[in-house]
Amino acid sequence: MKTWVCDLGQKLEVFTPFLGKYRPFVGRCCQTCTPRSWDCFYHEQFSSLGFRNVIRVTEENTRYRGWLVRRLCYFLAVLDWKVPADVPGDLAERICRSKRVRDAAAGRARGSRADGESLLRWRAKALEILAEIQAPLSLFLLRFCAWALLRLLNRLFLNVQLHRGQLEMVLRAAGTPGVPLVFLSTHKSRLDGLLLSFLLFSQGLGVPRVTVGGQTCSPRLRALLRSLGGVFLPVRTERTPSGQDEELSGAVLAAYVEEVLKSRQPLLIFLEEPFSGTLHLSAPACEWLAPVYRALRDGAVSDVLLVPVGIAYDVVPDGCREERAHGARPLGLRACLWAACRALRREFGCVRVDFAQPFSLQEFAAKNLVRQSRAGKSLEELLLPAILGTGQVDGDKAEVWGPGAGTATGTAAGLKAEEETVVTKLGLHSLSDGVACSAVMAVGITSTLLLHKHREGVFLSRLMADFSWLLEEILLRHRDVGFSGQLRAVVLHSLSLLGARVALYRLSPPGDVLVLPEASAAARRELSLRGAALLPVFAGEAVGACAIRALLAEMLPFLRVPAGPCGVVLSQDELHRKILALLWLLPPNLLGLQPCQPLECYSQDVLDKLIRCGLLEAEESERERRLCDVARRPFLRKPPWTEMDFADSNSDDEDAAGKRCFKLSQPHGSPDFLLFLCRLLSPVLQTYARAAAFLAEPSWPQSGRSFPARAEPLSVPSRSETGGSSPPGNRLPTLGNRFWNQMSPARLGSFWGN
Repeated sequence: MKTWVCDLGQKLEVFTPFLGKYRPFVGRCCQTCTPRSWDCFYHEQFSSLGFRNVIRVTEENTRYRGWLVRRLCYFLAVLDWKVPADVPGDLAERICRSKRVRDAAAGRARGSRADGESLLRWRAKALEILAEIQAPLSLFLLRFCAWALLRLLNRLFLNVQLHRGQLEMVLRAAGTPGVPLVFLSTHKSRLDGLLLSFLLFSQGLGVPRVTVGGQTCSPRLRALLRSLGGVFLPVRTERTPSGQDEELSGAVLAAYVEEVLKSRQPLLIFLEEPFSGTLHLSAPACEWLAPVYRALRDGAVSDVLLVPVGIAYDVVPDGCREERAHGARPLGLRACLWAACRALRREFGCVRVDFAQPFSLQEFAAKNLVRQSRAGKSLEELLLPAILGTGQVDGDKAEVWGPGAGTATGTAAGLKAEEETVVTKLGLHSLSDGVACSAVMAVGITSTLLLHKHREGVFLSRLMADFSWLLEEILLRHRDVGFSGQLRAVVLHSLSLLGARVALYRLSPPGDVLVLPEASAAARRELSLRGAALLPVFAGEAVGACAIRALLAEMLPFLRVPAGPCGVVLSQDELHRKILALLWLLPPNLLGLQPCQPLECYSQDVLDKLIRCGLLEAEESERERRLCDVARRPFLRKPPWTEMDFADSNSDDEDAAGKRCFKLSQPHGSPDFLLFLCRLLSPVLQTYARAAAFLAEPSWPQSGRSFPARAEPLSVPSRSETGGSSPPGNRLPTLGNRFWNQMSPARLGSFWGN
């Protein structure tokens, strides 16, 4: 606790967030797209309910007590877990009687005789497709695999943390009558499906139907996963574009999803592929989200509650390089057992699972459809109904939308475009929500410090101080961490999980420990993967820091006397231009941007973040100082405010706002914060630069005569081509983006270094 004395003489006590003293509530839904869901299933006291280790099962989790119960508590606890009702027993009959399936079958049978033989043929084909998608739950396999998975998780991880407040919030949402739950999760490991299925089953949320993405599985493993609740895309649907209901496989898939939602069985959809490296919405995720939206649009269900899920590991249990090397091979049951045996010989630390706030799919779709309908209208067309009294301007009342509203008047092409737009926005929105609610683990913080701040080595005492500083910066940005405890124990725990990538040397005279990261490309790649979770936390500040570095690189050739960065004054217009150039260049998912947030508004938000973190200070002009200084002076004959011009002039205000400047400063306690932020984003920018250089290389082989002409250095694009000024000496090729020449990491690294 720190005490700060303000100018009025009052003492204000400021509590510094540190190691569990402050836990922010993460995962609030978007107030722009779902304003009514903002206050649902949320309570301010949820953040103080603590955590639960879901893999720690004792005799208190059973109905019995005694010596034998303590030995068999895992088995008895699994037997007590309730298995909710499966999909209806007449599921096959319902799907065959579905209008969508009958229409698709009629289209396939068009041109042939509609006799009894053809009807039996398409019915058998529909049942075959349904068998590829799912199988009835096997209670024996379900309980046996839950017991085996419970023992395996206790051997792999120290704990699997779940916030009690988030669990209470999801349980309240599950109690909503007539509304099913759909969990939209990030995907970090091949173990995520089994882990989340076990977690929901053990906490009383039911056995979810877990969607399986593009990973090819052997027939035995596919049959086992279907018996445990896994659902697969039909083979024909994986090869065709989404949303084609005229195809029989797509019609059976859509009818099956409708029946799952009607029976209120939880559905778990993974939004990305594991080990993808970047936040990217996968194609199988869109294949599964489209039938969910279609069921709501056609009126099969009144509403669907969507719950974004974030998963964070200290160390991902799968071997990243092995999975990528053998990713094209079908995954078999023997390979899974061998991978589990190899994993038992390693330590993977802790796991944290976070649930974001549930939001309504009906409200989200209505808001996005209204926003889409307004996109092509002028301001007069929007305001004229309100002026004449024939309509409302409010977004909720601009257009009437509900289940089945688009089917009556919309064409097939319009419905397809509408579905693609809403599904894409929904997937990107849920993916950003899942990333925002994911906790930051200790290994990620340590890896980031070793990679971007202490590449040449650091003492343990200095590393602990930087760990504490970075932890406070994360908590101040309303992001939670997945660890607690003493600082030295947490740092040593993270160093032990990094294993051979870090060497520790105990120095006897100073009594300290020297930490040396391995100076190899594989070590840097692994540290980058471990610390990738910190980039969305500091994405805004990192973009602003790279924009500042670009402006400094342009000003460097024109500075006569070498001055420090703190003596440089930057224009607000130039900062906005550089920030927007970076925002247009980088993918929005990488920065954690939501689809409903305009880039211009986010540019101003980045500038505000730079001011709040202490990197920028407003530079007052002489006119602003004179306007603010209204005190009496002994040698003045009349008050200074009599000379002020209070005339209403918008042009003067715009000129004054456009000439606003900022001065660089160093935050207290972190003098190299700007360089640290630039290095967070430098691997991405270096990847773009290498891609640009690769695309600019000539095609091979070449003739000897044409090679000297092609070997000339590339010229710098003109000012009209790039949209701004370009300093001399820049030879970086472009990617077709007119702002790429300004934001090249080669130019940025010329001033600050890598």
